[in-house]
Amino acid sequence: MEEVLTIEKVADTGTDVDGSARVILFNDDWHTFDEVIAQIIKAIRCSFAEAERMAYTVHHKGKCVVYRGPWTECLNVSAVLEEIDLKTAVEFS
Repeated sequence: MEEVLTIEKVADTGTDVDGSARVILFNDDWHTFDEVIAQIIKAIRCSFAEAERMAYTVHHKGKCVVYRGPWTECLNVSAVLEEIDLKTAVEFS
């Protein structure tokens, strides 16, 4: 079973809980470009052109950093992307 990183785990490991993080979106074979673009726009409130660029990067490179910011915001962005079962990861800096 995969361990879920919780706020307590972050504090226990000595990670700077006020620090920054990034959200990585991974490619899959199930979602259309339109679905991914719409969800990126919903998650980070960017332009269509920016979301489209990220979707193409995910498609061609297998992943893309779609958001950088405070870890709490990164968790929120990740949750919105995962509403339609997109695969994400939050990496702490």
